[in-house]
Amino acid sequence: MFDYIRNNTRLMGILLALFIIPAFVLVGVDGYKNMSGSGVTVATVAGKAIKQDEWDAAHRNEVDRLRANQPNLDLKAFDTDAARYATLERMVRERVLSEAAQSARLLTSDKKLARDLQRNETIASLRKPDGSLDMDRYRQLLAAQGMSPEMFEARMRNDLSIQQVTMGITSSSLVTPAAASASLQAFFERREVQLQRFDAASYKSKVQVSDADVATFYNDNPALFQAQEQVDVAYVVLDLPTVIQGINLSESDVKAYYEQNAARYSSTEERRASHILITSPASAPAAEREAAKAKATALLAQLRQNPSSFADLAKKNSQDPGSAPSGGDLSFFQRGAMVKPFEDAAFALSKGGISDVVESEFGYHIIQLTDVRPSVRRPFEAVKAEIEAELKKQQAQRVFAEKAELFGNLVYEQSDSLDPVVDKLKLKVQTATQVRREPGPGTPPALANAKLLDALFSSDAIEKKRNTESIEVGANQLVSARVTAHRPSHTLPLDEVKGRVRDLLVSQRSQAMAREDAEKNLAAWKAGGEAKLPPVVVVSRDKPQNLLPKELAAALRADMATAPAWVGVDLGAQGHSVLKVQKVLSREAPTAEVAAQELSQYGQWWTAAEVAAYYEWLKKQLKAEIKVPKPVQRTTSAG
Repeated sequence: MFDYIRNNTRLMGILLALFIIPAFVLVGVDGYKNMSGSGVTVATVAGKAIKQDEWDAAHRNEVDRLRANQPNLDLKAFDTDAARYATLERMVRERVLSEAAQSARLLTSDKKLARDLQRNETIASLRKPDGSLDMDRYRQLLAAQGMSPEMFEARMRNDLSIQQVTMGITSSSLVTPAAASASLQAFFERREVQLQRFDAASYKSKVQVSDADVATFYNDNPALFQAQEQVDVAYVVLDLPTVIQGINLSESDVKAYYEQNAARYSSTEERRASHILITSPASAPAAEREAAKAKATALLAQLRQNPSSFADLAKKNSQDPGSAPSGGDLSFFQRGAMVKPFEDAAFALSKGGISDVVESEFGYHIIQLTDVRPSVRRPFEAVKAEIEAELKKQQAQRVFAEKAELFGNLVYEQSDSLDPVVDKLKLKVQTATQVRREPGPGTPPALANAKLLDALFSSDAIEKKRNTESIEVGANQLVSARVTAHRPSHTLPLDEVKGRVRDLLVSQRSQAMAREDAEKNLAAWKAGGEAKLPPVVVVSRDKPQNLLPKELAAALRADMATAPAWVGVDLGAQGHSVLKVQKVLSREAPTAEVAAQELSQYGQWWTAAEVAAYYEWLKKQLKAEIKVPKPVQRTTSAG
């Protein structure tokens, strides 16, 4: 199957995937006005539907995860139809790979799952001093993400199975140095170029624009001078901070929580020890182990006679290079930091005590306990505010769910006013003016939600003066709004935009003059006319030498069958360029170190391209289809 994928993947398509990595700026995208029902199918994989409510929940979870990991992250960029569509694409990918794993019977055994969970750093941090998992903290951690241990482990099992789907590609992909060299040679090819720019800005002084020209341009292009539709709104927000403000706790509740969670507010006992190590790994021959143990036993006998000589004996005899120079000192450590036999012995000693010979996987130790930092419990008053905040948040999560339902019912059932929901839930009415269909820089965060803005500009809100439904604009944040004033889109008066009209007209005419001059000179130079061009520069993809992207692309695409090649480049508002491409040069030979790095990187890109091709093949096999139209960039009018 993998050979089939490779043999049918076009080389040029892969090279484009490898070397041209576009940056997508998705702003002002159209909303999904017709996809609001929870039962609507938004995608299918292998005949199985992904519903609207599943999609909404997945995107909320993604935003919540980002918020938890990066509290200062501006989440407005993720509250767009483009971001939601990306979530749907990830869901489809996961479903496709999951179906492929099931079809190929790529299962994850309990043993493999256990090994992977043991390697998970977050779970490892939840282990108690005795090595067992703190199940209460484990459940709390998962509950915060809306999962039970069973759900989390099932998800991990599925993820591990999915990884196996592409493992056949990633483990078998092979890129030879010759193939990589040929592709990289072509990619980093150099060309000698002369460039003459015809900047539109330099022609502006030559443009003459009359008042009649301005009026004609204004009348011919009314769409360029539109004031956007605007509304003034009143709105109410129900969120977790609002609910928290209404929660009161008794001191007895706070104190009870403090007592029940004493371990959370206590420091861990730490011990400081020194040791003498006679190394002898567990794999060493028995005779060698016995000799090491005999040496340790002899040193212990000396210490029993003179305990104060521990540091000197450690410096002279310990085979631990890290601690021997400091007399064997290991500084302070907690349970779990040392191998178990060492830890058990150290935590069994009294301050100043010296252990018997302790055998570990590293050899034989003699341990002296030099200091103890006992576990200290932080006083109640020091943690009271922290506990109150935590308990209020826990209670608010429960209360919010109840109030959210009431909030939704009130704004819908009494849709002619926000007063009922304000009075019942003790909320505050907020206002905003000049709100547009697309949120601008001054839009309040609660109103910068595409779904809410669509509702505000609907006929229900504008013509019938109804509240919007309760709309979730963030995690645990609901908003309902109503329109208090509406200003439809209209063409701005000429007197108000005359300066802008003149600037646009001058810009267009200067561009046309630059293009006309460039095309005239290009034709003359092609015909053999004298061309006084700037000096030759050598350009390549990694060294563009101040060429603009369009100019560089044109230089590298130029047909060199009959050199030199003459090329005209339209730079839009910037003007026009004429390029004379003299000759092709091989790339400069990279150093051995750079060549090795390039080969490694090329191999990763090639593998990624093969995985992408395999995924596309799987999508076709499983008839994966996204039924929601992909967001398109919306062109906004001036004004």
